[in-house]
Amino acid sequence: MSQSQTAIEELAGRPLTTLSEDEQMFRASVREFAEGELRPRVEEMDEKGKLDPALIKQCFDLGLMGIETPDEFGGAGSSFFTAILAVEELSRVDASVGVLVDVQNTLVNNALIRWGNQEQKEKYLPELASDKVGAYALSEAGSGSDAFAMQTRAVDRGDHYLLNGQKLWITNGNEAEIFVLFANANPEAGYRGITAFIVEKNFEGFSVGKKENKLGIRASSTTELILADCKVPKENVLGEAGKGYKVSIETLNEGRIGIGAQMIGITRGALDAAIAYTGERQQFGKSINQFQGVQFQLAEMATQLEAARLMVYNAARMKDAGLNFVKEAAMAKLYSSRAAERVSSLAIELYGGYGYVKDYPVEKYWRDSKIGAIYEGTSNMQLQTIAKLIIGGKQ
Repeated sequence: MSQSQTAIEELAGRPLTTLSEDEQMFRASVREFAEGELRPRVEEMDEKGKLDPALIKQCFDLGLMGIETPDEFGGAGSSFFTAILAVEELSRVDASVGVLVDVQNTLVNNALIRWGNQEQKEKYLPELASDKVGAYALSEAGSGSDAFAMQTRAVDRGDHYLLNGQKLWITNGNEAEIFVLFANANPEAGYRGITAFIVEKNFEGFSVGKKENKLGIRASSTTELILADCKVPKENVLGEAGKGYKVSIETLNEGRIGIGAQMIGITRGALDAAIAYTGERQQFGKSINQFQGVQFQLAEMATQLEAARLMVYNAARMKDAGLNFVKEAAMAKLYSSRAAERVSSLAIELYGGYGYVKDYPVEKYWRDSKIGAIYEGTSNMQLQTIAKLIIGGKQ
């Protein structure tokens, strides 16, 4: 019996949101950390636009930065679904920390686990599991949705490549020490010249540029990277030269489920806050959650959360089962980002004037939600992916 068949049979007859005992214990431990250590820091980190270094260290100490990484490389050796649970629980309290853990696991570690050779895995995966933050560098000023229009170039110099160009919108840019970075080593071949590289922060010719001042996920650093004759050893090519387009596409398919988890975490946080506040707020002699109009809004919010959660969990389970999950990942990211924005906006309205000020949490959930429609593939790009697959008969 194949691994895929086994995974499917294990899920048969129980809801997607039902967790195994180990998954329940893991979720509880992440929630305890998020409530005890993360929540007291959220406001200050948001105001300063910077993650607390002590909190990042705790994420490493708890094993949250190498969830899927095999035991032999110092990781937890767990499932992709477990990583999704971590991102959701962290994002319920602060999406900035959620995306730190998300990028580390679903993009950087995933790319190395899948495409790295043995030497690369032995060198970088233990560091990424223990104390070094990673980042994924694909986007450029003129290369966002059209990722293959990148202008960063790599020139073969025998035992090394020289990289020149500029990357933008790089999550974890300030904290990261290891970058999965893409450059075109053969522009005449178009996208077939794109190559993935493992770049270390201390490499000659590499520097971190401007940090963006953002609407939401403010504590998460989003930066420019500058490559000026950046010298990268030839052994740091990730996968095959000219196959970087394949590395990027397949890694981002998995990363979209991670963003979906971030969005359902935001949705949960906003809904929890709204339920608590409407039970406390008194108007006309009773709690406002006793009014049918408010109850209907809470019911709509809860329904959107459940639908988004089911889609994200389904895509994650399919990935772990070895099934084709591209359409499901695109749908999960699309719907969950919309749900997060709608639910957090409604939460602000339920809070009234208090919802619009920073003394209360819901305005931050709304600010954090907006990025879900933009990064790791805009909503329009998700719609395009879904349409191509259903029109092509791959429902």
